[in-house]
Amino acid sequence: MTIKFGLIGGGVMGEALLSRLIAREIYQPSEVIVSEPLPTRQSYLRQKYNITVTSDNGLVFTEASEVVFLAVKPQIFSAIAQELADILTIQISPLVISILAGVSLSQLESAFPQLPVVRAMPNTPATVGAGVTAICLGAYTSPKHQKIAHQVFAAVGQVVEVSEMLMDAVTGLSGSGPAYVALMVESLADGGVAAGLPRSVANQLALQTVLGTATLLQENKVHPAELKDSVTSPGGTTIAGVAQLEKAGFRSAVIEAVKAAALRSQELGK
Repeated sequence: MTIKFGLIGGGVMGEALLSRLIAREIYQPSEVIVSEPLPTRQSYLRQKYNITVTSDNGLVFTEASEVVFLAVKPQIFSAIAQELADILTIQISPLVISILAGVSLSQLESAFPQLPVVRAMPNTPATVGAGVTAICLGAYTSPKHQKIAHQVFAAVGQVVEVSEMLMDAVTGLSGSGPAYVALMVESLADGGVAAGLPRSVANQLALQTVLGTATLLQENKVHPAELKDSVTSPGGTTIAGVAQLEKAGFRSAVIEAVKAAALRSQELGK
């Protein structure tokens, strides 16, 4: 069977995507090739998914006919691009999808001349199929490539399409956002312990409260302010807590966190 999907980088995010694509039968194991430098990781991926695994990045490009997915650290992008420079003189034209933070479409298109390129920013909930990925399309992409990119990332959650000028903001919000939410869950649980709850109960309450609130907002399609107002009865407990959050600058802190992460994404791209 022809190899259609190539993955360069078999780490956590790469494997998350790979596992969902195979589970959903978007690609069969026989249609997948992965390049991974670590021998132990190679053996793990080969045994778990019954796919072709190699340490040769060039082989991924020459074998994969439909998609080559880049899931490596941004810091080694230039080294990989240099490694693949000679390979790219061959008449091959897979869709190149990159999840490298801060690496622009112009950088990708310089490294992979004339190839269709999609830049993407997924987030870690993708590892459990609950992620959200923002994508932007390069100059040589067609509606066919757009459809493939949406199909690939729909396997791990929701997909939104944005202009490239917004990708750093996406990185600051949804890319880094799971860390902010995790801090919120941890803080809620710590508050519960401070108020007298056992740690295990506080953790369960905090996690389910955040999960349930997100589900409620999504399913009822209400604005967060509307939900907040519905919970804060006059002179009640919730408004007392909200007042303390406002006093501590909670909303401002979250806004500044997103802005700081977006700025750092810009710096990584320079």
